[in-house]
Amino acid sequence: MNIEKVETSLIQFVSALESLHVPYQFIDESALIFQGVQLSQLNEVRVSVQWDLMETLYENVKDYDSTPLRKAKMKASFSLTYDGIPIHIECHYNTTVRTDPYRIAIHKAEKEIWVQSIYAYLYKGRYIDEITYYLGQLQQALTSRNKEAWNQDQYEALVERYGRQREMAAKIKENPAWRLHPFYSHLGDVNGKRIVHLLGSNGIKGVALAVLGADVKIVDFSKENAEYARVLAKEAEVTLEYIESDVFSLPPDRMESESTDIVLMELGVLHYFVSLHPLARVIKNLLKIGGKFVLHEFHPISTKLITSTGKKHKVTGNYFNPEIEEHQVAFSKHLKENDQGNLTTVLQRKWTIGEVITAFAQEGLVIKSLEEEPNHKIHDMGLPKTFTLITEKI
Repeated sequence: MNIEKVETSLIQFVSALESLHVPYQFIDESALIFQGVQLSQLNEVRVSVQWDLMETLYENVKDYDSTPLRKAKMKASFSLTYDGIPIHIECHYNTTVRTDPYRIAIHKAEKEIWVQSIYAYLYKGRYIDEITYYLGQLQQALTSRNKEAWNQDQYEALVERYGRQREMAAKIKENPAWRLHPFYSHLGDVNGKRIVHLLGSNGIKGVALAVLGADVKIVDFSKENAEYARVLAKEAEVTLEYIESDVFSLPPDRMESESTDIVLMELGVLHYFVSLHPLARVIKNLLKIGGKFVLHEFHPISTKLITSTGKKHKVTGNYFNPEIEEHQVAFSKHLKENDQGNLTTVLQRKWTIGEVITAFAQEGLVIKSLEEEPNHKIHDMGLPKTFTLITEKI
């Protein structure tokens, strides 16, 4: 089938479904194609619809050369031909289409189309290679966009947030361990340890580790972060190496494989990756046998699901939402209001706890512990704020 023609016809078919108020989603090959995955051919168009509206739909599309409605123990299905395109329609009994965690809306020709997200097919089926390639291209595009966002007025925001480096260095030297709370206890004695801080930002954590005697490398694509960090290290009278690079472009001559004692990532970094498996492979390659990966991140309950103002908590999000979202770059709140609107926004894919653990475990890193840390604000008591994941390479 001609994929371009199929897309045009299916957009028209969507209008027919909407006129009958039947919740639906394209699945399998057609779902992937709608989302931009390049397939050499489309063998079959498949659509999943709301089960208790199946017979209503069937009665209204008989004119499209429909096959008899087949009913099995767990599902029902039939096929039809629309604009010359064979379409297989199915439903699963007692399953609500709208609550599928991977059901997302995309826009084609100013039309909202519901499809099953590519993440439902990433680890199964025959198109894993095509999806992996698509995500790789998408990662490059997102990294380019996010790199631009993090290289605009960041230095000014850092000074506003933390003060000049001499002042910050004095505070770090006074109590370096405090800067590594609450994951410091998982690091052990870092004196003499080789530590790589991926997406290490402004260098505050890296400098604290260096003050404690660690051999520290920071990897981050923000030149303004690097500028702040290098001066901070000088003022703290320690040495660290700052590598200006994204995670997937690490210079081999500066990054020895299987030589790192600890890889650290923390607070607001995972959402810059559209797939966690390539990241996990980079981390595993950096670590020596027995080395640890320490991930300290914001809990998805607080980033994906709940918002709170004062004493009121609202479930405003979808914990399972796999869509890529557009947000203001994190440091924008430390700039003047007039400057915030001129900043390039960032693109983020937020992950569930299950997705995070599964990705690192499937790449061969052994899960040692997962700690969920509470929010310490009185009004947010009882809600998780962050989590710390510890894995080991064996």
